[in-house]
Amino acid sequence: MAQHLSPNEETNRNGEKSLPSEQNGNVEVYSVSKFRQALPQCFAVCAKNLLMLTFGSTLGFSTILIPELKKENSEIPVTMEELTWISSLNLFLVPIGCFVSGPVSQYLGRKRTMMLINIPFIIAWIIFHYATNAAMLFTALALTGLTGGLLEAPVMTYVAEVTQPHLRGMLSATSSMSVILGIFTQMLGGKLTTWRTVALINIVYPVICFMALCVVPESPHWLAAKGRLKKAEDALCWLRGWVGPAEVKSEFDIVCQEVHKPAESREKIWRDFSKRTFYMPFLLVTWAFFVGSFGGTITMQTFAVVVFERLNAPIEQYTAAVFLGLAQFVGTLICVFAIHFTGKRKLNFVSIAGTAFCFCGAGIYGYLNDSHVINGGNYSWLPTTLMIGAAFLSHTGIRLLPWVLAGEVFPVKVRSSGTGIAGSIGYIFNSIANKIFLYMMDGMTLAGTFFFYGLINILGGVVLYFMLPETEGRTLKEIEDHYAGVQSLKHKPKKESIPIKEKWAASNPVVICDDNESKL
Repeated sequence: MAQHLSPNEETNRNGEKSLPSEQNGNVEVYSVSKFRQALPQCFAVCAKNLLMLTFGSTLGFSTILIPELKKENSEIPVTMEELTWISSLNLFLVPIGCFVSGPVSQYLGRKRTMMLINIPFIIAWIIFHYATNAAMLFTALALTGLTGGLLEAPVMTYVAEVTQPHLRGMLSATSSMSVILGIFTQMLGGKLTTWRTVALINIVYPVICFMALCVVPESPHWLAAKGRLKKAEDALCWLRGWVGPAEVKSEFDIVCQEVHKPAESREKIWRDFSKRTFYMPFLLVTWAFFVGSFGGTITMQTFAVVVFERLNAPIEQYTAAVFLGLAQFVGTLICVFAIHFTGKRKLNFVSIAGTAFCFCGAGIYGYLNDSHVINGGNYSWLPTTLMIGAAFLSHTGIRLLPWVLAGEVFPVKVRSSGTGIAGSIGYIFNSIANKIFLYMMDGMTLAGTFFFYGLINILGGVVLYFMLPETEGRTLKEIEDHYAGVQSLKHKPKKESIPIKEKWAASNPVVICDDNESKL
């Protein structure tokens, strides 16, 4: 009796059902299940995400280090100026590492670069553990900042080069969650033990990451570009479910064609930077970075324990910081899953409005408490709740928005450069926000600082209302047409039109060699 197969199924030589997989509009037929296809790609991305978790731990370590250094009997005496540098030095140096990240990754390979990056992270944690003066702390912070920038290129390109198109978006989104999880581990560690012990424990992350990366393959694209075609084919077979060369032949041929395309002239590339399709998205992403940095939540993350102590939180300060870190992680999860249903505009306006409300509410409380209009001791739970709420709401939208936008609003030809420049500016914004926080708190009072953050969020929301297009569910061509003035994207496409767009995109592929993922 004949067996009826759906249009999405074919039979292999043994009569078994095979599942097709699209690769830039071509259909590759695999004799393995979708789960088996996805599993090795998930393994490869998880190995890379251990590096992102390590980077996140370096960002969160200052949260538990600074309050200990602020104590009068601190084992490492530091000045106010040194404290401000401890909160921001690593972020200042990330862009410098980014400049050499691309050439190093291209020369050594994505996998080997990520493996070697674990070594300076291990050295930095050892220096932190044995630090006896501010100079040793600065050395470790500088090492983590430069190394954090160095990982930019390999982690951004590895996911794009090892995953299939239908898995790329979901697996890329796990990068932000890994960074936030790394930050959360520091807040939890600060609650359970001393900062020196936490530094020692943090060595485990890069060690495990190094071992995990030994197991997964190198990027097939990089291997093919270097002329190592047999290893590139073997890597692709591993990544597509441990299959044979015959089952990846079509995709492998596409990889070989793409990596050997002739490069465009430098003059033509620079011309793309002067077009409206570049500078308008660049202004949008840069403004989103500005709001996310100076809107208050980056400093609340770094100075969580200090702020909760100043607010006389009803629970122990490190416990409150753990709740704040958990709120950030949950907010990130909600953003990843909700953005496809709500679209970016609605989700981010809710995020910005909620964050502004929390900071303004905390500012009003602080003003009334400082003026002795209310007895702050009776309502200390209120500002604590508002700060945790701000952390949650900001991570459902505005803190992740610039990284999400950067991967889709820039034209293909300048996407890598545009995202790199905008991302470097974002790190500089973060470092400046951290650097001036203690001075703002002393000069403007904590209540005044909260009002400032609330105002930035309100202003940011107003500007984004006019600047931010709805890119969710839109093709890259539609987004580029929006910035070219051909059409306007203010709403998500109707549900019934999405299959038509997906079919068009499959038959009119735009080859993307530099997909980006968010790192915070």
